[in-house]
Amino acid sequence: MTRREEIIRRFDPNGPGIQGNLFGLPFDVDTASVVLIPVPWEVTVTYHTGTADGPEAILKASQQIDSYMREIPEAWKLGTCMLPASKDIKAESRKLRAQASQHISKLERGEKTLVNDPLVNKINESCESLNIYVKSTAQKLLRAGKMVGIVGGDHSTPLGLLRALADHHQSFGILQIDAHADLRKAYEDFTYSHASIMYNVLKIPAVSKLVQVGIRDYCDEEAKMIEQSEGRVVTFFDDDLKDRRFSGQSWQQLCDKIVRQLPKQVYISFDIDGLDPKLCPNTGTPVPGGLEFQEAVYLIKKVVQSGRKIIGFDLCEVTSGDHDWDANVGARMLFQLCHWMGVS
Repeated sequence: MTRREEIIRRFDPNGPGIQGNLFGLPFDVDTASVVLIPVPWEVTVTYHTGTADGPEAILKASQQIDSYMREIPEAWKLGTCMLPASKDIKAESRKLRAQASQHISKLERGEKTLVNDPLVNKINESCESLNIYVKSTAQKLLRAGKMVGIVGGDHSTPLGLLRALADHHQSFGILQIDAHADLRKAYEDFTYSHASIMYNVLKIPAVSKLVQVGIRDYCDEEAKMIEQSEGRVVTFFDDDLKDRRFSGQSWQQLCDKIVRQLPKQVYISFDIDGLDPKLCPNTGTPVPGGLEFQEAVYLIKKVVQSGRKIIGFDLCEVTSGDHDWDANVGARMLFQLCHWMGVS
């Protein structure tokens, strides 16, 4: 009997979870099939802070989730775990965030900034170093046969994983659930801004399609980029989805249209603000509208039921806030993402 088989045999899913473990489950990086990389980073956020605390808050909240999934019997046996969050990364994020705030404040006051501002260059270099760390960590896990996800941090954090996946897959698409298009070029002079993640992702040749769902906050630059993408970016704006629902179309019909736009291999990029803000009131940039929790889960299930394969995912922009509601919702969405990826 393997160590993994022995762990599964000994664990009682009806009893209390294991303190400190993701979802209270008994797995570690060697025995888990899905391994999550926490990235406590929020250097370029432009409104509320707190997303750097997201991985820790989600881990803590996850331990009170019951492990039974009616549609996936014995789902917990898949095996999930989260790597320890780097205290050095979080400390660096905190330091650079304070410096980035000074630059952002200048821009907001209409002050001129230097063309090659040393502070901006330093932040851009540090963000690229983070991308290299995430990519290297992900590559090791992928080579070990693990399924990999990112737990942010702000939405800039999954770029390294996507670069790693591009080394393993010739072509794949992205399903982005988000309130924002995130297609700005070097927003506020930061190359790796959280508002630029999908702009940077589209530089990866292996990304054949970007399908956005729930978008309801974007600028002229982003609207033009979508229009000029020649179908590489397909956006299901939140107001259009709502109009169709009000006109009698079912969520099933709309999900079928969304899924048809995706290729066979899919990466899911899930910004928690893609949900209705009552589910994530403390997220960095909440926007009225968005998906209900079960609508998002239903869409993920439709991707899997269509025969498509989820090759990775991220869950970003969850904060701890003044209470654990956001983390509770985030942990439960993470549970769904992990296990539906396993099924796919």
